[in-house]
Amino acid sequence: MSTPHNSAKPGQIAKTVLMPGDPLRAKFIAETFLENTELVSSVRNVYAYTGTYKGKPVSVMASGMGMPSIGIYSYELYRFYDVDNIIRVGSAGGYDKDLALYDIVIADSAYSDSSYAAKQNGDIRKIRFPSEELNKRLFAAADSLGIPFRSGMIHSSDCFYSEDNTAGLEYYLDVLHCLCTEMESFALFHNAELLGKKAACILTISDSVTNDVQTTPQERETAFTNMMKIALEAAIAE
Repeated sequence: MSTPHNSAKPGQIAKTVLMPGDPLRAKFIAETFLENTELVSSVRNVYAYTGTYKGKPVSVMASGMGMPSIGIYSYELYRFYDVDNIIRVGSAGGYDKDLALYDIVIADSAYSDSSYAAKQNGDIRKIRFPSEELNKRLFAAADSLGIPFRSGMIHSSDCFYSEDNTAGLEYYLDVLHCLCTEMESFALFHNAELLGKKAACILTISDSVTNDVQTTPQERETAFTNMMKIALEAAIAE
């Protein structure tokens, strides 16, 4: 069945989906790494592609920005398209001063003050966790490719431009020890737990809160290939 946000037909989306935020990053991954690629949905220009990677079916679909957006797309993939695994492949702002541009972070947990889960099903916990199985696949893929990475808690924020200083950088760094910040993974992990599915998140540092450096929009679309390679290898791992 299709949904108001996804026009793919039954069977057109693979069991494992890579989910970048940017539709153009989804297009880049599909056209660069997949074979026999088909655009299966473009509702609202949120592109979804299905193809094969090393002979195994994989889908790539954009999530848009923020928890409400990934909340919709991931819920529909899990609930209505029978997807088992979603691996978020995203960009993040570095908190840890030792993280440089293009460094890789694999989330082992996501902290958020978001009301997403509380509004969705009344769950007020502030930390969500990815699938241990998918994380093990990501770790193994990174090691086999010889690509270094960090793993730890990340901060999922509702606000890109925040003027509230009640819980500032010092709290996320010194109390929670978050490595970086992004805006989607908490909702993705929540949906996976709610629906008995699996989710993981691999991120590339695109800018830094502490070091005042950033990548360009073009680089965020096309230059994060190490993260993409790790995610694809993890997607087809047995």
